[in-house]
Amino acid sequence: LIEDVEQGKIGTVIVKDMSRVGRDYLQVGFYTEVMFREKGVHFIAISNGVDSEKRESAEFAPFLNIMNEWYVRDTSRKITTVLRARGMTGNAHTSNHCPYGYKKDTLDSTHWVIDEPAAEVVRRIFRLCIAGKGPYDIARILYDEKIERPSYYMGQRGLGTHCTTYDTENPYMWRGSTVATILSKPEYMGHTVNFRTYKESYKDKRAKKTPKEELVIFKNTQEPIVDEETWNMVQELRKTVRRHDVLGEANPLTGKMFCADCGAKMYNHRHRTARYRKDIYTKGKGRWIAPEDDYNCSNYNLGRQKYRQQCSSHGIQTKAVNALVLETIKETCNYAVANEGEFKGIICKLSSDRKADAGKTVRQRIKKNEKRYDEVNRLIKKLYEDNISGKLSDKRFDAMLNDYESELAELENSLKTDNAELEEINTDKENADLFMELAKKYTDFEELTPAMINEFVSKIVVHKAEGIGAGRTQEVEIFLNYIGKIEIPHEETELTGEEKAQQEKERIRLEKKRACNRRYMARKREEIRRQREKELAETAN
Repeated sequence: LIEDVEQGKIGTVIVKDMSRVGRDYLQVGFYTEVMFREKGVHFIAISNGVDSEKRESAEFAPFLNIMNEWYVRDTSRKITTVLRARGMTGNAHTSNHCPYGYKKDTLDSTHWVIDEPAAEVVRRIFRLCIAGKGPYDIARILYDEKIERPSYYMGQRGLGTHCTTYDTENPYMWRGSTVATILSKPEYMGHTVNFRTYKESYKDKRAKKTPKEELVIFKNTQEPIVDEETWNMVQELRKTVRRHDVLGEANPLTGKMFCADCGAKMYNHRHRTARYRKDIYTKGKGRWIAPEDDYNCSNYNLGRQKYRQQCSSHGIQTKAVNALVLETIKETCNYAVANEGEFKGIICKLSSDRKADAGKTVRQRIKKNEKRYDEVNRLIKKLYEDNISGKLSDKRFDAMLNDYESELAELENSLKTDNAELEEINTDKENADLFMELAKKYTDFEELTPAMINEFVSKIVVHKAEGIGAGRTQEVEIFLNYIGKIEIPHEETELTGEEKAQQEKERIRLEKKRACNRRYMARKREEIRRQREKELAETAN
C-alpha cells in the first residue's frame, strides 16, 4: 500500500477504523497527517468518522492512535506475564522444541524423554571432549563416521525449528559450533533452562540472548543424558584452548601445568624431529639433539623474549610428568579400592583440615572488608556534613566522594566473592565417594590416556629443580579431582645388608664417573685455549 501511494497509483484509502492502518501511533500519524497529504491521497476511517477532507473529523485521531497502541502494549504485557509465570513454575519449557537428544513425551507434551539414538551421539561427543578432542576435531570424526547432523536428523522426523528448511544434500556435515553448543547445554544433565532469549519491546522482533547468570534453571526435571560430574568436567576443559602442535595433536596436559613459584601456566615445547646444535668447544662441528618435549614456566619464557628475568625455567620433560601422573593415579586408585574404609577416612580428615584453614582465612577477610565498608559509609556521611557546613568545597567533595564510592564498589564485589567461596567451602560434597566411583571405573593403568588425565588430574604444580646431573631432584605436586593432593601410606621396608652394599657400590661408581667427566672437560677446555692462543700468535706474525 505504501509503495503504491509513493508511486502515485492510489488516490483514496478507505479502512474500517484507524487500527487497520497500524497500531504504532507515530507511524500511523506520519502516514495520515504527512505522507497522504503530500501525495494527495483521500483517507477515510469509517467507524471512527475520520475523513481527511474534513479537518474537524481528524482532531481526535491522534488520541485514537495512542489508544490503539496502548491496547497492543497491554496485550503484550499480559502475554509476557503469563509466559513468565508459566516458565517460573518449573513444570513447563518455554521452548516449543526439544534439543537434540530429547523428544516430547507422547502422553505429556511438556515432558521430555530421551531419544536414545541421538542421546548416544551426545554421550559420545562428551566422551570425545574428555578424551582431549576439540569441537572441530569431534565434528570431523562424526562426519567421517557418517553420523547425521542434528538439523538433518530432526528435520527428517519433522522436529526442530528448521524442519522444513534443513539442508537435505549434506546430512553428515557437522560443524564445530554445533558441537560446542551441545557441550554447553545444561539440559543434558536433566535440567530445564527457560528464558534463553528475550525481546526488548513488542515492536522489536529481534530475539536477544539472555546472559548466563540470568537464566532460570530448574534441576532434575527429566532424565539426564550425561551426569553432572561429566558435564562440569567438560566445562572446565572448555575454558582452556587446545591447539594442535607440530605433531598434529593437542597436548592433554595443556592448562593443568603450573609453576610453583609464580603460579603461571607452563608452556609445552615439542618438535617433530631432532635438531642440529653447534658444539661450543669444537669449532665447525656439532651434535644432534633429540626431539624436544618438555615444559617450562611461561613467565620465564616470555620474559626472555623481552630480555627480562622473570621467574626461572622450572623445566621438566613431558615423559617424566607422564610417568609421575600415571604412577600417582595407579597407586591412589589401587589403595582406594583395596582399603576403601581407610581411604575415606584419610579424605575426610584432609577435607576437614582444608575447610578449617580455608574457612578461617575467608572469614577473616570478610570481617576486615565489612569493617572497612562501615568506615567508608561513615566517612561519606561526614563528607556531606562538612560540605553543607562549608568546611569542604564542592570540587574537593566531588573528588573525595568518587574515590570513596569506587572503594565501596570494590568492597561489595570482594564481599560477594568471599561469601560465595565460604558457601562453597561449607557445602562440600562427599568427594571420596565420587573418587571411588571413578577409581572402580578403570581396571587398566598400563597406559596414560588423555581421558584418564582429564578425569583424574585437577592440576600439576612444578617446583624449581635442585642439584645438577645425576643428583638433580625436582618436586612435582599432583592434585587429583575430588580429593586434591594426597599422600598414600607406604610401608617402610628395611634394606638388607646386601642391598645397602649394592647402593654404596653404585654411589661410588657414580662419583668416579663424575670425577672422570670433570677431568675430561677440563682437559678439553685447556686444549681449546692452547689452540686459540696458537692461532692468535700465527695471525700476529
